[in-house]
Amino acid sequence: MAKEDKQVKKSEAKVVNSKDKEKKKEKKNKEKKSLWVRFRIFCHGVKSEFKKVHWTSKDNMIKYSIATIIFVVFCSLFFYAIDIIFALIQTLFN
Repeated sequence: MAKEDKQVKKSEAKVVNSKDKEKKKEKKNKEKKSLWVRFRIFCHGVKSEFKKVHWTSKDNMIKYSIATIIFVVFCSLFFYAIDIIFALIQTLFN
């Protein structure tokens, strides 16, 4: 039993060492790529991600933009009104 355990440990150590060697080789290969090649790979990745994006239609963009502008104006008027009310209350107590 003890010999089998030692053999298993040795084989596991060999597997771990081979994995470490593979990682080191991959790392060296990555380091060897020039700046231009890495930039091209990055641009290719960006292009493929842009293809996955779901772009809204023109009609929806107009609707959402108008809704956003109305919401911002409403919030601005609401906080302006609260400011005026607090200013009036403050002048009554002074």
